[in-house]
Amino acid sequence: MSRQRLLAPAALFGALVAALLASACATSKDPTLGHRVLEATVVDRRYDLPGTGGASYRGSGNYYLVFEAREGDATARYTFQVTQAQYQRFPEGANVQIILYDNNLKDIRRLP
Repeated sequence: MSRQRLLAPAALFGALVAALLASACATSKDPTLGHRVLEATVVDRRYDLPGTGGASYRGSGNYYLVFEAREGDATARYTFQVTQAQYQRFPEGANVQIILYDNNLKDIRRLP
C-alpha cells in the first residue's frame, strides 16, 4: 500500500475534527433562551380533535393557549400546548404570568 493511501484517511479525519471545533467555538448563546417571566393575557384557545394536528386517535386531542405579552416596546404572541386542566382554567381575557425556560412553557399563574 502506498504512503499516500495511508495518510489520506488521517488527513480527512483531522480536517473533520478541525471543522467541528471551529463550528463549536463560533456558536453564540441565543439571547431569547433562559429563564423569563412574562405578564400576559390569554387571547385565544384552540383545540385539535383526536386524529388531527398531530393528536393521536386514541387520545383526547391537543389543547393550546395563545398568549399576548409585552416585551419592551413590542407585543409578542405565544402559542403553547397545555393540559386540559390549564385549558379549562384560563379562559380568554385572563391575565396570567407565564414562566418560560428556553422558550418552553413551564408554568402558568393567574394574576390578581
